[in-house]
Amino acid sequence: MKNPLVLLTGMSGAGKSLAASVFEDIGWTVIDNLPAAWMQLLGPVIDRPLCIICDTRGGDLTGVHAAIANWQVKPTVVFLDATDEVLVRRFKETRRSHPMFTVSGGIIPAIVAERQALSSLKAESDVTIDTTVLTALQLRQALRQRFSLDQASESSLIVSVVSFGFKHGSPLDADLVFDVRFLQNPFYVAELRLHSGLDEDVQHYIDRDERTSVLLQKLSDLVEWTIPHYSNEGKAYLTIAIGCTGGRHRSVYIAERLGAYLRDAGVRTIIDHRDVNKGHQ
Repeated sequence: MKNPLVLLTGMSGAGKSLAASVFEDIGWTVIDNLPAAWMQLLGPVIDRPLCIICDTRGGDLTGVHAAIANWQVKPTVVFLDATDEVLVRRFKETRRSHPMFTVSGGIIPAIVAERQALSSLKAESDVTIDTTVLTALQLRQALRQRFSLDQASESSLIVSVVSFGFKHGSPLDADLVFDVRFLQNPFYVAELRLHSGLDEDVQHYIDRDERTSVLLQKLSDLVEWTIPHYSNEGKAYLTIAIGCTGGRHRSVYIAERLGAYLRDAGVRTIIDHRDVNKGHQ
């Protein structure tokens, strides 16, 4: 991404809140509802990928162009729009208040007034996205494709591989849960009981179970196949939970192996052993 500064604006109800969440998910710092009068202050401090949302919620927009002219970096101006009919329907469905409703005397006059107030910004926009017929997923995909900071990466998805013990409860944030309690349990080997799946002797023991290699192959194939589909759905984080009885031996080792496989495949991966130190059972 060559330009680290985006000015996001557009019609109320056109999808700016969703767009803001996309920018946050792909690593941008987002400043929402910044009044035009304050934008001048940002000139000297633009030192990171920054998405500034400025629209009619912040009041008078006449100072926006002067502020932009003094910024160190020329922003990419992104304008989100939709037809009046769709905007009216969205406000009715969400029951949200239009920022210009009171001063304009109704939703339709408010939309007309807002179009007028934003007309100069729309005329100077670098990217205009009409969300009239776009689904939330399509808008997410369009923004990710254009503004991803890591264009070399297939996906900005972050995968967390979490080992856990069923006796301590399944992770509440898990998207995928795999039960590995069918593997031979090192807990019942006295010299291994106090060790964990991070120790080589436990790993060798688990590897001696002929089902381990089959499990790892099938698990890796499944996860690698699903990741692009989760990414295409606009998912920013995927949590894969690997469970055994106590969360100390089998789940820890399998999580380590799966996490290493994903990292080698270029997937941004976090490995967390939630229950590895919760007793020796």
